[in-house]
Amino acid sequence: MTPLQAATRETFWTIGPVGKAAFYWLAAVAVLVFLYGVYARFAAYARGSADPRDRLSNLPGRVAAATKTVLSNENQFDGDLYAGVMHTFIVWGFLVLLVATTILGIDIDLYRPLAGESFWVGDFYIAYQFAVDAFGLLFVVGVGMAGYRRYRSREGRLWGKHTSLEDDAFLWTLFALGVGGFLVEGVSMVGQPGRATETVSFVGLALATGLQTAGLTPAGAEAAYGVIWWSHSLLAFAFVAWIPYAKPFHMISSFANVVVRDEKAGARLPNVPADLDHTNAESLDDFTWKELLDGDACTKCGRCTDACPADTVGRNLDPRDVILDLKSYRESVSDDPVVGNGGDGSMATDGGVAGSAADGGTVPIVADEGGVIASESMESCMSCMACMDACPVDIEHLTSFTRMNRQLVDEGAVDSNLQDVFQDVMAKGNTFGESQSARGDWADELDDADVPDAREESVEYLWYVGDYPSFDDRNKKVARALAHLFDEADVSFGILFDDEKTDGNDIRRIGEEFLYLELAGHHVETFADCEFENIVCTDPHSYNTIKNEYPEVDFAEFADDPMMPFDREEPWNPDGEIDVFHWTQVVEELVDDGRLDLSGDELDYTVTYHDPCHLGRYNDEYEAPRELIRATGADLHEMPRSRDDSFCCGGGGGGLWTEHDEAVKPSEERLREAVEDTDAGGAIEKFVVACPMCTTMFEDGRKTGDFEDDVEIVDVAELLIEAVEA
Repeated sequence: MTPLQAATRETFWTIGPVGKAAFYWLAAVAVLVFLYGVYARFAAYARGSADPRDRLSNLPGRVAAATKTVLSNENQFDGDLYAGVMHTFIVWGFLVLLVATTILGIDIDLYRPLAGESFWVGDFYIAYQFAVDAFGLLFVVGVGMAGYRRYRSREGRLWGKHTSLEDDAFLWTLFALGVGGFLVEGVSMVGQPGRATETVSFVGLALATGLQTAGLTPAGAEAAYGVIWWSHSLLAFAFVAWIPYAKPFHMISSFANVVVRDEKAGARLPNVPADLDHTNAESLDDFTWKELLDGDACTKCGRCTDACPADTVGRNLDPRDVILDLKSYRESVSDDPVVGNGGDGSMATDGGVAGSAADGGTVPIVADEGGVIASESMESCMSCMACMDACPVDIEHLTSFTRMNRQLVDEGAVDSNLQDVFQDVMAKGNTFGESQSARGDWADELDDADVPDAREESVEYLWYVGDYPSFDDRNKKVARALAHLFDEADVSFGILFDDEKTDGNDIRRIGEEFLYLELAGHHVETFADCEFENIVCTDPHSYNTIKNEYPEVDFAEFADDPMMPFDREEPWNPDGEIDVFHWTQVVEELVDDGRLDLSGDELDYTVTYHDPCHLGRYNDEYEAPRELIRATGADLHEMPRSRDDSFCCGGGGGGLWTEHDEAVKPSEERLREAVEDTDAGGAIEKFVVACPMCTTMFEDGRKTGDFEDDVEIVDVAELLIEAVEA
């Protein structure tokens, strides 16, 4: 037998029978403590309220997709190459070491007793040792990269109010485990001269050489090995037992969170039941098990906070802190020693956690003062979904934020400007407080284009115009430009005139769920009375809610509610038989078909384009507006933050109707980026948008930020009609 064929090593070198017995006993204790902790965590989620989404459908497919996401580390690489490489080294190193330990256990405890021999020899042993050293080295390097990023500066997104000693303990424990494993290997190789030719264990061999150079003899290695081996083993057992009780649990909860994610979270919000006793966020009992899991899945990485435009401009909102504040409060009132801190908070009668503090006093979940979450934080949210897009573990911030906004609305504790908007919508049907009879007046100034009434004739496209193109003087120009485009391309379209009301998208995200339901019911009944094939929307906000949320409404649940002014029980468009489009998607097809007769060189402007949140992040439409801009001949330059990294204009989530204490307006920051940070810099002539709300916000920011001489705000439709008429 050649040395290669005989290659192996003694597993419990210098460890006697008593030591082996103690090792297995401690291993069993560590695993039992681990299993109990995991069970207690998931039992706590089960006490959360039911989630309206079927998050366990096609579970094998979900697990496979989550496994791909985790193993590829694709979310970590998004916008941060360093973090992606770091996390890949740690994850793959940890998993390979875990698998290697499991394989060794199978060989020692199962295969050898049954087969009377070991498979941990020869070629397999050589390959095993190389893999362990290679991936162990990647693990240590990855943990070192994490330490460098965390400690090179005590500022930045890794540090915040929830940064604690457990973060340090987690990092240093991983580092000690990785280095300790190599130290055990190096000392073992010094003490076992037969392993001197085991060159595949290249890290251990290098360490052994260094130890020998430092004066370690085989006898000294044999004497020290037991202490080093036990130190490493005890640390490993302690780590395994500790996992469910602190930050390391994110290794499990994050994977579970990715498994149960809702691909359309944020774009479609959960519905509120018709139950009159229903509460939104009076206590933790109102939060679903998924929202509880979100808290445990959070790794405190701060990506959501870095991406948040509200935080960037100085508003009182830190998305990470909101999620972790809710988690900390849950732990403070839980009697479970695993989930909580052993406080004496009371438990709800149904087994859920009651909304009371550890000292017995009632603490509101969201309030102006004294709440777990400040109402100002929720009012600061722009519903842009930047936090959700940035989160590597699929935390659904907006779902919890909207729940708290609904609670504020229930209590009447919302901004007075928003109260006025609600009143205008209830009384007039629009956010401007204008007469509905004037809704179609924007079309009166069209000289050579006819705007048919979709209630009176069959059309291909039912055009939902929206509030701002209907009533706002600046955006009426966009509506007229789009009408001209439809007419030029000979599109069969019509509008609803005074039967069109506010779509409800932002009304809903502010928290006024029942007003949203009234609007949805009115519109689907109106749609049912018209003959059309598709719906096209001017505003991405309208596009989102009509496409993604109207089909989700269970109208039958509210059929007997006298407060609901609709008489409908069937869902609307549940199978998507009616296509809903943003206008750029429709016109892009018209341009491709040659129906607008564009040659592609009509205009020679230097422009940049702003991705609207509701068109981009919400609905993954990035190309149609860009293709239309290019079709005009304009020279398009991308801003540094574009596509799914786009920076919100500040108008979403009610921001269009409220004032905030902020260092700089989001619209001003975005315009600054356009004229200073874009490749073309000061050569940018036009700032192109595809959302009426964005137009409004940027026209305001252009004035308040003193950009009037630097750049012009134009809608894609205005750019197109100029090209068509050129």
